[in-house]
Amino acid sequence: MTTTFAPLSRSLFALSIFYGGMVCIAGVLGNKQVSLGPLSAIGSVFGLGPLAVEAGIFAFLLLVVISSAVAELHGRDTANRLVLLGFAPLVASIILSIIVRALPAAPDMQPANRDAIQLVLGGTWRIWLGGIVAYGISQTLNVSIFSWLKGREGSRLLWLRSAIAGVLSQAVDTLLFVTIAFWGVFPIGELLAGQMIAKVVLSALLVPPLIYAVVAIGRVLDREPSAAGRH
Repeated sequence: MTTTFAPLSRSLFALSIFYGGMVCIAGVLGNKQVSLGPLSAIGSVFGLGPLAVEAGIFAFLLLVVISSAVAELHGRDTANRLVLLGFAPLVASIILSIIVRALPAAPDMQPANRDAIQLVLGGTWRIWLGGIVAYGISQTLNVSIFSWLKGREGSRLLWLRSAIAGVLSQAVDTLLFVTIAFWGVFPIGELLAGQMIAKVVLSALLVPPLIYAVVAIGRVLDREPSAAGRH
């Protein structure tokens, strides 16, 4: 008996590749703290200093966008499988980082470059664990909330569904990661509050317009070519 599998759509193929790349690069980008420009002043409203955020948030916001777009185009089950498959590049990138960091540098490598890459690739087991746990739970939560709201609203209010799912999932992501990685190492209250506020603001501002763009691109990719275009 021969099993026939449905062909993979072009949008799902493209979005899956992009998703895997963002999973891998997020950890590298996270080594830099970036100012939010005018948005940094929001911290003073909550009695905090100027807000800053680790740059990996930009890759994670794109993960939120992609997983939500896949849920919109291909359904919740497919989006959840994408999140699950994302553990493969995430864990592989962590293992490779550990191996490369342990390998001796070439004798003629510039000392500044050698020290910089060792710092970028470095990390404690709590940071690695925090990243894995936060990724899995926050991305699954994002897909679940987005899909649940779609079940109530249908295909309407895409901007609202994506904003709510993005904000809540990023708040949970921050709570899990900061707690697992830094609890007991130093007081995490201000760091947790600052990161959560910054991520919530960025999620509310960036996720809705980006998901409209990604969904539109996905629909174009899946559009059947016209008869005239096939000749």
